[in-house]
Amino acid sequence: MQAKFIQSAEKLSQCPKFNLNEFPLLGRSNVGKSSFINCLSNNKKLAKTSNTPGKTRLINFFNFSDKFIIADLPGYGYAKVSKEVQNRWQKNLEEYLLKREDIKCLVQLIDARHEIQKNDYQMREWVSAYNLPIITVVTKTDCISSHNKVAQALAYVKREFGGEVFPFSANNNRYNDKILEFFTVL
Repeated sequence: MQAKFIQSAEKLSQCPKFNLNEFPLLGRSNVGKSSFINCLSNNKKLAKTSNTPGKTRLINFFNFSDKFIIADLPGYGYAKVSKEVQNRWQKNLEEYLLKREDIKCLVQLIDARHEIQKNDYQMREWVSAYNLPIITVVTKTDCISSHNKVAQALAYVKREFGGEVFPFSANNNRYNDKILEFFTVL
């Protein structure tokens, strides 16, 4: 699948119109949103990755073969920015998530190596309060030592959040087909 970066936007009024299903990525800083995009696109340099949390500061739009759009959002949780900047992000992202007509389904990424964090639960509660469609992608499954522990991590997330739960590894493409099928068939 060919993927390309289209543009960045700070707020809803700056977002381009695509007439394609759009899938925004929600997740804590450094959960692997950029790696997720790079792996699905088979291009390690498409979305910028960083070891420093909070580097994504805008809504970044990626077109996947004119079939769907992935929107990489700033991560929630740790970021070295002022409260004023965090409040502006929150206001802009809420407006985007609630009013963007092209959004087909939200995608919340959860790190398989850790228990679900408080801000992950808070995000899910916010999404549920507005009855928005959402799936969960459990990232960094390659960092878990055994297949059994991956299955346990997936079962835990499924038990806590319900709905569709997909495993994902940026180092192994074996999970990509099911995720891409979900995006293209939905």
